[in-house]
Amino acid sequence: MSDHPNVKLYDTTLRDGTQGEGVNFSSLDKIRIAQELDDFGMHYIEGGWPGSNPKDVSFFEKAADLDWKNAKIAAFGSTRRKNTAVEDDPQVQLLLEAKTPAITFFGKSWRLHVNEVLSTTEEENQAMIRETTRYLKENGREVIYDAEHFFDGYKDSSEHALATLLAAKEGGADWVILCDTNGGTMPHEVAEITQVVMKEIGIPVGIHTHDDTGVAVANALASVRAGATQIQGTVNGYGERVGNCNLTTVIPNLQLKMGRPVIEDVGRLTHLAHFVDDLANCAHNIRAPYVGSTAFAHKGGMHVNAVQKVAHSFEHIEPKTVGNRQRILVSELSGQSNVLMKAEELGLPIEKGSPEASAILEDLKKKEEQGYEFEAAEATFELLIRHHLDTYKPFFELKEYHCTFRRDGEQDYQTCSATVKLGVNGSEEYRVAEGDGPVNALDGALRKALRPTYPEIDEMELEDYKVRIIDSHMGTGAKTRVLILSSDGQEQWGTVGVSYNIIEASWRALVDSVEYFLAKKRSD
Repeated sequence: MSDHPNVKLYDTTLRDGTQGEGVNFSSLDKIRIAQELDDFGMHYIEGGWPGSNPKDVSFFEKAADLDWKNAKIAAFGSTRRKNTAVEDDPQVQLLLEAKTPAITFFGKSWRLHVNEVLSTTEEENQAMIRETTRYLKENGREVIYDAEHFFDGYKDSSEHALATLLAAKEGGADWVILCDTNGGTMPHEVAEITQVVMKEIGIPVGIHTHDDTGVAVANALASVRAGATQIQGTVNGYGERVGNCNLTTVIPNLQLKMGRPVIEDVGRLTHLAHFVDDLANCAHNIRAPYVGSTAFAHKGGMHVNAVQKVAHSFEHIEPKTVGNRQRILVSELSGQSNVLMKAEELGLPIEKGSPEASAILEDLKKKEEQGYEFEAAEATFELLIRHHLDTYKPFFELKEYHCTFRRDGEQDYQTCSATVKLGVNGSEEYRVAEGDGPVNALDGALRKALRPTYPEIDEMELEDYKVRIIDSHMGTGAKTRVLILSSDGQEQWGTVGVSYNIIEASWRALVDSVEYFLAKKRSD
């Protein structure tokens, strides 16, 4: 065990995180995320501003009736208004009415804000901090004081900034949190200033950083090394502008690199990151440290060869430690090691130096030259391997397909119709379907044709569809690459198609998706 004081994790995804562009949670989403964070072992979960909007009102009402195993729910607000008795400030009353065991409120540390934003005196600003803290403590709450713009304020006037922290201490604050609100402070500055605060204040200190200069995580870790014992941040780094300190990066760095255990089971980290992304309806950051899908992905032939022999030669931790996995990518940079390891990962072992291995590698490079990419289309690559191993039998044969478009009335709306003719188990299936676009219509017609023989087709659905123009300098004569992501509710798989004809490229990716699904389903 570490000899250092325990570090507490404070999650503000539900408040600060929602200030990020494109991030939005419903009231139910917020409760589900809070429960997931609680199960994960988060120490504090900030729910939002009580009374500021119906969603936050609903969240605190529901949260008050739930049993929390690990986390303290915190309401967030500000100091009392200037020249107002704290007990008469309705915003402060709402903080108490949220019935949370912890309350976090912010105040001004920077003279610029005191003079130009609040338009008050430094003495009144300190009284606002002191009296708000005391009032909340008298009402039985754990009080966390967020010193907004602390580092900017300290660099402007260290005496004034420290005086605001002392005001919170005099009021009985349990914590003072140093906030790099503008995200412009460097790690060496954070460390030096945190050390000064630790000597001067004498109560627990925390850190709240933003990532405007790309060092939010580094700043948080620097502050911890200097004595801070609370880190505030968000899952996946969501937050205003470029985001907050990313807890999914700072947690494993603390626990696995610095010997500061904070979570009992860090193996749930990747699941947590993806869970929050899904509820936020945001794409996963594939390059995120620890939890991204490429965090332990290997592509270069020499790298893969080394990983095949000694995994940690190119992996700083075991992927499963954080709930992630090793991935071998295949591309024109691949050697036989990539193909062999990828085939083994797919349960299709191939002997090194075999004709099959050489043929697969040659086919792979030929297809990539044509514009194919398999990094996000592992299902198509698996089908390619199976074709070379003669372990794959097509579930249907395409005889013909075509699409038509019809404009409906004067509205700028088109209906697409698709016709497919397939050979299925020796019989011919001819079906027509309409859709919002050609791919949607083709998908509908294909399903109609396959459903009598393969009723399980209804279990799969297309989740994402991406189009990329290859060699765009060719203009309308350029090739098109289509990536389709499909799912059966439990597993996701990607397929790819390339053609000068966008509908043909889409059809190829669509057929691969269906064939992959049926092959998996029928082999179970």
